Amino acid sequence: MNYYLFLVTVPNIDEGQKIARNLVESKLVACVNIIKNISSIYRWKGEIEEDSEHLLLIKTTEEKSDLLIQKINEIHSYENPECIGLKIEKGSKKYLNWIKDVVD
Repeated sequence: MNYYLFLVTVPNIDEGQKIARNLVESKLVACVNIIKNISSIYRWKGEIEEDSEHLLLIKTTEEKSDLLIQKINEIHSYENPECIGLKIEKGSKKYLNWIKDVVD
């Protein structure tokens, strides 16, 4: 089984908590950590933007990945939300099994 860590930025804590709770309640993910107050500098519609955001670290399985991406696109307030999945190459077997058990 393959496991993934997804990175998703949000504009405020309330939205981050709402998204996190929705994903966990729907069993698409096992856990979401919210890292507060990151600075993002990016190009958007031809302009350089700088914003304060918050970062969601989302743990799930490969089997739930496509549904997770779809759900983020549905419920996120951004027109084009960041939703990047990184394959987890190594990890505690006990923790990875917990992820699988929670989302199944």
